[in-house]
Amino acid sequence: MTIGQANRFSSLIGEIYDAAIDPALRSGALEQISQFVGGCAAMILSRDSARLSIEIHQHFGTDARFRQLYRDRYVELDPLLDRHLTLAPERTIGVTDIMSHADFIETSFHREWVEPQGAIDIATVGLEKTAVRTTILQVLRHRSRGTVDEAMRERMRLLAPHIQRSQLMGRQIRARSHTVDDLADVLDGLNMAICLLDADGRVVHANAACRQLFADANLFAMVGDRIVARNTQVDKIFRGLCEFDHGTHSAARRQIELATSADGQHHLLHAFPLKRDRSLPRDIAATVLFVQRASMLPLLAADAIAAAFRLTPSELRVLMAIVEIGGVPDIAAKLGIAETTVKTHLGRLFEKTGAGRQADLVKVAAGFAVPFARRTNGDDGAA
Repeated sequence: MTIGQANRFSSLIGEIYDAAIDPALRSGALEQISQFVGGCAAMILSRDSARLSIEIHQHFGTDARFRQLYRDRYVELDPLLDRHLTLAPERTIGVTDIMSHADFIETSFHREWVEPQGAIDIATVGLEKTAVRTTILQVLRHRSRGTVDEAMRERMRLLAPHIQRSQLMGRQIRARSHTVDDLADVLDGLNMAICLLDADGRVVHANAACRQLFADANLFAMVGDRIVARNTQVDKIFRGLCEFDHGTHSAARRQIELATSADGQHHLLHAFPLKRDRSLPRDIAATVLFVQRASMLPLLAADAIAAAFRLTPSELRVLMAIVEIGGVPDIAAKLGIAETTVKTHLGRLFEKTGAGRQADLVKVAAGFAVPFARRTNGDDGAA
């Protein structure tokens, strides 16, 4: 290569790896690859080892009609594709490795698929070969450039390992991204406020319940990327749990503290440190803060309670009223039934659950509390 070509090669390598991070850059990178090796069109495609399916992952310079024709018919006529099933990855081959070019231009693959795209020749290089799938880079050579030469083969061979690593990096990044997104969805479904803080006390992530807590601003508020307590008592508790001090971070204490918000609601605060290497940046999550409103009325899985103890709908309503209200007279008034009826249901509840008093029934019900946030349509399983 000339100095200019070497500089272009170096720049292209950077573009290939940039495309692993940003999928929007892949098409442009493949275009640059095609032009650098001396091609007019390119595809990255894979075929399973049983030769039953073909997948075109990326493409440049071929319109949809020719890609569909390749899938439907010409994949079986491509003289180079299946050769890579038995070749080592990064091996570049051209048509003349298989047959004479004179014989190639007589094939229907050339006449009906290659030539109509303005191409005269084709070269491929293996990118990845596993027990189930082989992936290749296929590049078409325009008729104005002549047939595939050694310079094209060598450039494809040099680029192949970088393209392969870029694809592997892209898969790993996407897998990690999906995992993070899925975890965020799970956290958003919880009714407990959960907040991740970095080593300097800045908020790295807050679930939906925590964002609502900040929006209500009765206990905590967000100022910039930091948590601000609404009164000195809450501030003292928060800092005592997390122990942030002038930009340093020490291990959060594994204990639960009670804090009272401006509207008089009690909240349980719990913080604990995440295991992290000291060499990691300070702006990654270092502490998890949990905030749960203290309540005698947790969200209960009513259907699960009924199924576990074989409760009738009337017995279940009485049990839920015991949790919410407590006394027999108040339950009777609330449900619009006689006190004797309430007592009858109580007796059956004691018998079915093994409880000996109403307080024990409350404990039994509390064992069926669910951590999921109440859904807006009201279908949350609670009575």
